[in-house]
Amino acid sequence: MNHSRWKTLRERKLAEGFTEPNDVAEARQQIGLSMALARAVYERRTALGLTQSELAARAGLTQAKISRIEGSDTVPTLPLLAKLAKALDASLNIALDDDDTRVTFTPHETSAA
Repeated sequence: MNHSRWKTLRERKLAEGFTEPNDVAEARQQIGLSMALARAVYERRTALGLTQSELAARAGLTQAKISRIEGSDTVPTLPLLAKLAKALDASLNIALDDDDTRVTFTPHETSAA
């Protein structure tokens, strides 16, 4: 079952009065946040033309750690997120709402000399 079909089925069940168990809802929210961060890191890294190894070197991390972040396989700490934002020359923005999680990197403006 693809994601859009699953999402439609879930929305239909919720509309019919089905309620998710709290632990399932919490797990889904955590996975969504991890996936949003993964996508934002990948998009910013590729926009800069960096490899995972190059980003890792900039952030003082390993390539494997960057791979785990982009693969949604880890939950980074706040200090690690700060390192990523600095290495990606951007500000990290996270918006957490019920079913709408947004994670973006806003590039820093370069000053003209």
